[in-house]
Amino acid sequence: MADALPAEDARARLQALYAEMAPQHLFPLWEVLHALVTPTPRSPVRPHRWSYAAARDHLLRAGALISAEQAERRVLILENPGLPGTSAVTTSLYAGLQLILPGEVAPCHRHTQCALRFVMEGEGAFTALDGEKAVMRPFDLVLTPNWQWHDHGNAGGAPMIWLDGLDIPTVRHFAASFAERLPDGAIAHQETAPPGDTLARYGRNLRPFAASPAARRPAALPLFHYPYAEWRDALGQVARAGAPDPHLGHALEFTNPADGGPVMPTIAAHVRLLPAGFATRPRRATDATVFVVVEGRGEARIAGEPVPLAERDILVVPAWEELVLAAEAELVLFGYSDAAAQQKLGLWREARL
Repeated sequence: MADALPAEDARARLQALYAEMAPQHLFPLWEVLHALVTPTPRSPVRPHRWSYAAARDHLLRAGALISAEQAERRVLILENPGLPGTSAVTTSLYAGLQLILPGEVAPCHRHTQCALRFVMEGEGAFTALDGEKAVMRPFDLVLTPNWQWHDHGNAGGAPMIWLDGLDIPTVRHFAASFAERLPDGAIAHQETAPPGDTLARYGRNLRPFAASPAARRPAALPLFHYPYAEWRDALGQVARAGAPDPHLGHALEFTNPADGGPVMPTIAAHVRLLPAGFATRPRRATDATVFVVVEGRGEARIAGEPVPLAERDILVVPAWEELVLAAEAELVLFGYSDAAAQQKLGLWREARL
């Protein structure tokens, strides 16, 4: 057996081998394994808070310069500072603030990406899904599941702004994006049902008999409107019924009535209430989460760093960063994340500290 080469000679010959392999797109795993299979999650996502007031000002100024029809979607992207140039708020999710001015219609289209709309301000605008309008009010949650036709319009007298949450980076990862617009240049989908029809059929722990004419929505994702008045009342009743979870506060997840699971295949959404003076114990989870402050004020501490929270502020918390939430006044939060996809893939974990 030949004597082992001196370490310096072995390293030099390895480097020469790597240089010879590289043009054939062959690379040594042993040089990068530590970075590919990490003991704990390592994310480029950074914690960040967007002031709603500042973003709103920029969005309204853009509204004076470009129409909803010209833009197709007049949206300001909330791009994570750790992911420059990606149009992503986390490695798997997108966030943006969309503006519809009175009298405008954002053209109808459909796409592979799943989307949610969380209303920030305004009355009287709508999202129409496959021809049925959901009239939107502040802090309503409205879904546009993938490959369903949707347009937006504002029949009210004031600007309407909502937060868009989509799985654009996830679909991009799989190179699976498709999109279509209505044929013949049509802007809006023809009406197929009166506003609120789906909520009446599927939103009260009832559903039409399968294969009956009343079963008009897709069986897997029938419900697409979760009004603030309903979820806030439910959250308040939970808060009055008992003590908050020490790591979450009072928390409720939005569910798909067809299976009781998350509202869309790749995106989960929830709300939380923290009583005044309450602070959660530290918690980590693998799903990076985008939060909106619905009511109240307080502070988030992410990996020990304090972030002040005021109404309508938007906050992103990276995966596996230690999070503590503290309420000065009663604090209500909406959040969405990729927990739905992670749970299906067997990836999701949390640590309650």
